[in-house]
Amino acid sequence: MINGLRAVGWKIDSPKASFYVWAKVPSQFTDSMSAAKAFLEQADIVVTPGIGFGKAGEGYLRMSLTVPTERIHEAVARLSKIL
Repeated sequence: MINGLRAVGWKIDSPKASFYVWAKVPSQFTDSMSAAKAFLEQADIVVTPGIGFGKAGEGYLRMSLTVPTERIHEAVARLSKIL
């Protein structure tokens, strides 16, 4: 997932020891909720807005790595159309 998101231009850090990716909201979105909404409406991708984890989570999106690799590739392909 990390390599795929980087390939479409998203500056993203690798998780250190987790099966979740915490990524800064891409610059074209104003906050985590608007980004999550756009991902759902425009790419059929569900991510968790960071604000749901409290004030410190704002500005980030959380994505799970617990799905099959094929689904991750599909998600990256869908996101590439809106990022």
